[in-house]
Amino acid sequence: MTPQDPNAQMHAHDASPQDPQHNSSEPLSEAQALAQALAEVASLQAKVSELQDQFLRGQAEVMNARKRADEEVSKARKFAIESFAEGLLPVLDSLEAGLLIKEATPEQIKEGAEATLRQLKTALERNKVIAIDPQAGTKFDPHHHQAISVVPAEQEPNTVVMVLQKGYLISERILRPALVTVTAS
Repeated sequence: MTPQDPNAQMHAHDASPQDPQHNSSEPLSEAQALAQALAEVASLQAKVSELQDQFLRGQAEVMNARKRADEEVSKARKFAIESFAEGLLPVLDSLEAGLLIKEATPEQIKEGAEATLRQLKTALERNKVIAIDPQAGTKFDPHHHQAISVVPAEQEPNTVVMVLQKGYLISERILRPALVTVTAS
């Protein structure tokens, strides 16, 4: 018999010398059996109450953890663009400063545009925006390239002949595929 068996507990109680009114050959009186059953019910109710409390606390803990995680994701989304915007502000400043120069020479305009372009490329790279600019002869990759036209060429079949527009990756995900012309297969 296991300790959870109520009969086992009754029999163990029957044999215990702690009950001075109980003789081992006599069965428990109804009052004693009722008192024992009520004590056992009270003990089980206390255990149920304790388990319910633990369950509720566990649920509250899970809900709080979920709320914290949701808040962190929300903040990450909200402020992820902040870094990107900070990187673009110097580019904006350079463009505005260039437009304020009233009598710039073509060389100065070109130099300013090149410097601004370098700033923009740096800001994009810092934010994991990487150009997809395949060289002529590169094998066509449908995951990174979009073929606009197919032309006969002396290169290997299915290779890039010319890039019409660069593509871009952002954190290894395609933002825009490179538009290319490829050789006929």
